[in-house]
Amino acid sequence: MELWSKLRNLDAYPKVNEDFYSRTLSGGLITILSSLAILLLFFSEIRLYLYSATESKLTVDTSRGERLHINFDVTFPALPCSLVAVDTMDVSGEQHYDIKHDIIKKRIDHLGNVIESRKDGVGAPKIERPLQKHGGRLDHNEVYCGSCYGSEESDDQCCNSCEEVRDAYRKKGWAFTNVELIDQCKREGFVQRLKDEQGEGCNIHGFVNVNKVAGNFHFAPGKSLEQSFNFLQDLLNLQPESYNISHKINKLSFGEEFPGVVNPLDGVEWTQDNSNGLTGMYQYFVKVVPTIYTDIRGRKIHSNQFSVTEHFREAIGYPRPPPGVYFFYEFSPIKVMKDIPVILYCQTSISLLFVVVHLLIPCNF
Repeated sequence: MELWSKLRNLDAYPKVNEDFYSRTLSGGLITILSSLAILLLFFSEIRLYLYSATESKLTVDTSRGERLHINFDVTFPALPCSLVAVDTMDVSGEQHYDIKHDIIKKRIDHLGNVIESRKDGVGAPKIERPLQKHGGRLDHNEVYCGSCYGSEESDDQCCNSCEEVRDAYRKKGWAFTNVELIDQCKREGFVQRLKDEQGEGCNIHGFVNVNKVAGNFHFAPGKSLEQSFNFLQDLLNLQPESYNISHKINKLSFGEEFPGVVNPLDGVEWTQDNSNGLTGMYQYFVKVVPTIYTDIRGRKIHSNQFSVTEHFREAIGYPRPPPGVYFFYEFSPIKVMKDIPVILYCQTSISLLFVVVHLLIPCNF
């Protein structure tokens, strides 16, 4: 207690005895205003420290052989998830159709409420033991190897899901018309799922990994079922001319996010005019600008910025454009270098220390 008393009496600045001054209203107001000014300056210095300005420099992009993550979150209020496929292709000849990995689809109702969320691909709980390739049902001590129904490329190829049977048929160029007779599809409820999802919408989000060259990725309704379309058109009354490709882009970015980046398509929504009953191809033409952001600690973030124009092409005339939402992108040969100047960082750091501990340490350069 004695030590605490000494500490309380310790004062580096001598105080005036209360007998030699008087309290006034004007003095109190000045004290309050001074305190508010100090708080304002304190928080302004903190804001300047946390939100430092950046400088941009332009240089030629000499990088080669890189790959790029395209992140997306798109909602289709009038297209069921089973009909929406994600495809990519580029000028180097690399093509990927009906991509399923790293993509999650959410079934939504007409109000936008989530009905079900799942990784892409058709699947459901199995209702009975699978049918083996040799014709019998799977026994408890056997390894499952499903039949490809004549579409296998080799004798040891197995098709263990409806999706794998569809892919095998597609590679053969066969029409997938016997869905209800295929054991894998019956167990997984393939046709029933398509029926159940009629009238629903779909939110699809995830990313695709592409070459850093010009190309496009697109959401194409019915593309994954094109080989079986005539059969499904009769079964489910699907008409390609009536696809409603209204959509909302919740998020679209090329590469990793960094402070201050503006993605111009975030929140963009387009509604199809159904007065003429025609669908079409909605096109986004994207110019991607490679960007390197360096933060105040020297950490580099390799990312991209982009600008965009858009155009809707109705499905009229010949050749008729395939319905869907297409993103055509190309890369700028100029790279942007964004960083925080060292001098500014030093100034803001010292000013923050000045506010906190009332010390001023000059920056010497």
